[in-house]
Parts: sequence; C-alpha cells; structure tokens
Amino acid sequence: MKTVYDFTVKDRQGQDVSLSQYQGKLLLIVNTATGCGFTPQYDPLESMYRDFREKGFEILDFPCNQFADQAPGDDAQIHEFCTMKFGTEFPRFAKIDVNGETADPLFAFLATEKPFEGFGKGLKNAALKKFSNMNNRKFGDKAYIKWNFTKFLIDREGKVIARFEPTMPVNEVWEIVAANL
Repeated sequence: MKTVYDFTVKDRQGQDVSLSQYQGKLLLIVNTATGCGFTPQYDPLESMYRDFREKGFEILDFPCNQFADQAPGDDAQIHEFCTMKFGTEFPRFAKIDVNGETADPLFAFLATEKPFEGFGKGLKNAALKKFSNMNNRKFGDKAYIKWNFTKFLIDREGKVIARFEPTMPVNEVWEIVAANL
C-alpha cells in the first residue's frame, strides 16, 4: 500500500527530498499562499509546531499560486515573508501546483486518499465554495485541492488520516493533532 513516504518533493533550493525522512513522525501537510485571507493561519500553525515538534510532529509547507494568484513570489521571497512576518520554522518546500495536469503527485495522492467533502456551513463557506468552483473549473476532474491552507494529517506510518479544509478553525485541527500524538 502506498504511503506519503513513497514520494519525493523539491526543497526551496530545488533539491530532491524523500518524504521517507519523516518516517515515524506525525505530519501535517499544507498548501499555502502568502496573500490569502487564510494566511494568518501561519500564526497558530507555528504555535502548534513549536508545541508539538518535540513529540515527533512536523508541518510541511507547500506554497501554491493556483488560487487567484495569492502566492506570486518565488521560493526565496515566500520563505522570507513567512519567516519575517510569522516567524515560521517548519519546513517549507518549493512552490508547486496542487491541481490540474501539473499537480504535484503528492497532492494528487493526498486528495485521492481523503477527497473534498465541503467547506462547511455558513455564509463565508458558501462564498468560498462559489469562488473556489469558479477558480477550479479550469482543472476539471483534477481539481484535487479547493483552496489555500488545505491540510492533511498523516499518521506515523505514512497514511492519510484526515483532511481539513481552510475554513476549519485551526484550534480544532490542533485538538485532533494533539489526540494523535
């Protein structure tokens, strides 16, 4: 059975990184953007990382510019923004595509293991759904990720155990992460 450890990704310098190096750790894999309404989630994500990394927890950050061009910088600019504005210390990888024919295989796998089930209820979620549908129409059946800050929780064996849409409060994600440590 395939796990996230079977994938290789690129770091910010373009070097291959096998995700097998994270074997035995609880992972939260996130597609991010620097100019999104959800960008302030970097603060609680960094707090979660600092609280749990000693217990074998890692956050893997994958910037993506496929959602209304909200991550326009290059890898160095994105990293500088995140470290200067939010003090992030968790690993950040090269900017990738998460949808379409050029989607990174890791994100296609994650989304296949835990498909989209909706943004939830409420006016804000309905508005995001409408905007997401318009944006992602161009990707057809390869619209794996619906918006920035979609998160996947990976157990210590490399299996995808949960998917969190960006509309889920990070404190709820935090509780689920804590319960799996």
